[in-house]
Amino acid sequence: MIGHLFMLMMRMAYKENLVILPAASATLHGDDSKEMLPHFAEIGFCLIDTPKIEAATSIEEISGDTVSMGGTGELTVSQIITMMNHLPVDITFVDENDEVRYFSNPKDRFFTRSPAIIGRKVQNCHPSDSVDVVNKIVEAFKNRTKDDAKFWIRMKGKVIMINYYALRDKNGAYKGTIEVSQDITEIQQLEGEQRLLDWEG
Repeated sequence: MIGHLFMLMMRMAYKENLVILPAASATLHGDDSKEMLPHFAEIGFCLIDTPKIEAATSIEEISGDTVSMGGTGELTVSQIITMMNHLPVDITFVDENDEVRYFSNPKDRFFTRSPAIIGRKVQNCHPSDSVDVVNKIVEAFKNRTKDDAKFWIRMKGKVIMINYYALRDKNGAYKGTIEVSQDITEIQQLEGEQRLLDWEG
């Protein structure tokens, strides 16, 4: 196992040093590096101290505009953002062109997300060994043979439920896919009922 791990690490370092870094150096400019570093900081660095990084340029929020929610109320943009980021789930939206358009930013994420994925094809946001599954789900949603797909995995002592839902307009036309991931560890352990508030004090 140690030998296998060593070969994997050596192969990765080889690719980074002889392929990825030279290609990045020839392609990226100084401004690109400044924009990328804050995204790296959110993920973390391995074997090195965190370098000094300038804060990422914040995106101005249009908090005053009110959005009609299709007859069920009205919310400001700020309220929508706050609400989405406080839900105890990870949400990612992919449009009808298979491009990532949004992800929520809850306090405790299950899977790493970076703003760099916005506008990227969803197929390029998954490991190569799972792209076939992603394509199968999206194709089934587009041809209307399926409306949802469910998976659950064990990760860091938790059970994570991953749901994919097809989004359609009122005429049934495909408008994208929403991925919702949730920690269901405690939910699996529920028994009986709890009808009263259990707060202390």
